[in-house]
Amino acid sequence: MSDLCGMSAPRLSRRSPAIALQTPEGLLSAIHAKGSYLCVGLDPDPAKIPAAFGAGVEGMEAFCLAMVQATQHVAVAYKPNLAFFEQYGAAGWAALERVVEQIPSDVLVIADAKRGDIGNTATRYARAMFEGLGADAVTVVPYMGRDSIEPFTAFEGRWTILLALTSNPGAEDFEFHGDRPLYREVLRKSQTFQGAQRLMFVVGATRPAMLKQVREEAPHAFLLVPGVGAQGGTVEDVAQFGMNDHCGLLVNSSRGILYAAGPDATQEESQAAATNVAEDLAAQMRATLEAKGLV
Repeated sequence: MSDLCGMSAPRLSRRSPAIALQTPEGLLSAIHAKGSYLCVGLDPDPAKIPAAFGAGVEGMEAFCLAMVQATQHVAVAYKPNLAFFEQYGAAGWAALERVVEQIPSDVLVIADAKRGDIGNTATRYARAMFEGLGADAVTVVPYMGRDSIEPFTAFEGRWTILLALTSNPGAEDFEFHGDRPLYREVLRKSQTFQGAQRLMFVVGATRPAMLKQVREEAPHAFLLVPGVGAQGGTVEDVAQFGMNDHCGLLVNSSRGILYAAGPDATQEESQAAATNVAEDLAAQMRATLEAKGLV
């Protein structure tokens, strides 16, 4: 089978996509079943991975697989940060593929790639994430506009997650500019694009009060909310300002779960600590869902 340029077609992932989670209703069903809207971020920082897992690519892969095993009973999504894998070149990408293939098909896989380009290049990025890696969703930088987004939303049954309101200090440089802040324009305008029903938006948990403004622009969309735990955001604040009638939230925690046991922990201690933190977050989430009548 040949590609458009006569080259071999890219390798397709062996992972089955999370078909049941490709609609808001499907996501809500998964959230209802687990009583949780937890997304576990897989950010395998070599400087923080306990030595018990080993070094290099092999240690990173073993650590990620252990974290998936420890948390999959309460997680509705995993968000591997591609940079940590890509730093190792082809070996790192192969490790990422193996990690993704071990994530259950009833759990969403979000490729945290933050891609941003236009036209044919964007289409190739989308194919790499959705067909090559087997991800169910990908994060995208929206600031080149419609023709950097629609190549991703053209893929039926896959989610495109746009950076909207981030929590980093540098967000002040661009996202809040204008009489009508740029982040609000991103939220408003992108919902007029083709495939907009397959959009989610990233909104930082350290700006919970601003979730009210986000919901004014995107009342029905799912929001991916990082920053709970190590970055200081709380489940209660996010739910208060960001939850809608179908939950509409995926709340991400990375460092707070992954490195809960510290750098000197054994593999078993690392898994146990990750389970405890994930279960505590899930319990907080269940309480907010119960208050909303969603479980």
